[in-house]
Amino acid sequence: MLAEKNKKKTEFKGKKGQRRGRHIDQQVLKEIRTLLGESTLHRDCLIEYLHKIQDKFNYISAAHLVALADEMKLSQSEVYEVATFYHHFDVIKEDQRPPPELTVRVCNSISCEMSGSEQLISQLEQQTGNEVRIQKVPCVGRCSKAPVAVVKTNPVETATVKKINSVLENKQTEAKMPVGYIDFDCYKAKKGYELLDDCLQGKCKVEDIIQTLEDSNLRGLGGAGFPMGRKWSILRNQSSPRYVAVNIDEGEPGTFKDRYYLERDPHRFIEGALIAAWAIEAEVVYIYIRDEYTGIRKMLEKELTQLLENSPVKLPEIYLRRGAGAYICGEESAMIESIEGKRGMPRLRPPYLAEVGLYGQPTLEHNMESLYWVRDIIQKGADWFTSQGRHGRRGLRSFSVSGRVNKPGVHLAPAGITVRELIDEYCDGMLDGHTLYGYFPGGASGGILPASLDDIPLDFDTLQEYGCFIGSAAIIIMSDKDSARKMALNAMRFFEHESCGQCTPCRVGTSKAVKLMQHKNWDISLLKELSAVMVDASICGLGQAAPNPLLCAIKYFPQEFE
Repeated sequence: MLAEKNKKKTEFKGKKGQRRGRHIDQQVLKEIRTLLGESTLHRDCLIEYLHKIQDKFNYISAAHLVALADEMKLSQSEVYEVATFYHHFDVIKEDQRPPPELTVRVCNSISCEMSGSEQLISQLEQQTGNEVRIQKVPCVGRCSKAPVAVVKTNPVETATVKKINSVLENKQTEAKMPVGYIDFDCYKAKKGYELLDDCLQGKCKVEDIIQTLEDSNLRGLGGAGFPMGRKWSILRNQSSPRYVAVNIDEGEPGTFKDRYYLERDPHRFIEGALIAAWAIEAEVVYIYIRDEYTGIRKMLEKELTQLLENSPVKLPEIYLRRGAGAYICGEESAMIESIEGKRGMPRLRPPYLAEVGLYGQPTLEHNMESLYWVRDIIQKGADWFTSQGRHGRRGLRSFSVSGRVNKPGVHLAPAGITVRELIDEYCDGMLDGHTLYGYFPGGASGGILPASLDDIPLDFDTLQEYGCFIGSAAIIIMSDKDSARKMALNAMRFFEHESCGQCTPCRVGTSKAVKLMQHKNWDISLLKELSAVMVDASICGLGQAAPNPLLCAIKYFPQEFE
């Protein structure tokens, strides 16, 4: 019996007693060590290391993953799970061919589909050879210039086959830093960082700063809308150490306001983040930026270096972390998981991030634009902010407007403005030959409203009774040339693609909904039942909000189902 057991044990070994499974390629291991160039590898930097491999080789082979796992003392399965979770890593198994050296990514989300991205993709697929890969991808954050293609890392706005061919022929494949932005020296010359200096020198009281924020009623501008002053107060009462995490993932289709401000005045939000760190006594700030914003990331690396090298006082440590193509990481807890080098899976709550966030410590999480307004509100006073607004609402909102208008883009307008006022006063009206038919008031997840409801104040807490919400204030304008039913299907396909798969209601629900919505005749009763399950049982906002567009299409556009 004992001999039989020993025999079975030896059967788990390969030839000549070697362990089964993938083995380390010493040449690849040497490449990894040379590429990473660090004596000690950190677990939370796993995604950063994967980026380095992807950037260097244009893909990540099985041998790369094995070598990286060995070097980091992690299981191969753990490294593989993280690498395959994110869309921007091309993980190639032993029996697969690497992708072409050049990839052209074409956005097929709502605004780009309305502008002909499907036709563009078809034309590109017909003309390109094996040396170029054409990929359909979700929103890349440039919706006002639809359709958009990204040639390697270089974004091509209002893309055409001719434009893309020109970029390819001239080898213009690398994203450039923004031009004409307010850099560190210019920001300092315009009295930038004076407020931060006053805070660090004790000229400002934390209590007064927080009270000003509370009086301004400034709320989180990433979508959740939690009052900022209250959040800072909560964090001050938590145990140390504390962290600040800035969310610039901005993956909601239709949203591009953060990119707009970053390309013009990046230090304004950095100063706001450092004031927040001072207020809650945090010694570390993490900035998480979506991978599609390559040029901005290069610019931030340069400007943060300038700031840290020229600061007369000791500042918190600032780490810039790079996303890897996962919309779910816009959810705050999923972003925290990604910063820690893991799959971006939303956490169950409670506990909340204010109690248990980064590395298990209390964390203040904010959208970039929320911090962008801190300096102005504190210096100009809460009344400056609250004196603006319409229809009983107070404050300012940055609306990302795309679709069938003459002047799409980011428009800073009074909170509570209606979509009709926004179109007429800020967007120079509808495109010629187009009549307002409907609009998304809060990106793909915010639902769809008909033209007959063009007089609703656009702000927090005004849209819920209509089955919608404002979220990040991404306004997508549809005309009589568009179909709410078709755009709802586009949104559901997006959610199916971006579901992290952690919970069954979202993973299976989005997939089932897409299949049902592709039919000529929708099974409306079944879709409503499926939507109720997704809303009630999904772990995070993705699954809970995914049914909004389809439910709105059914409710407000019945003529499309006759």
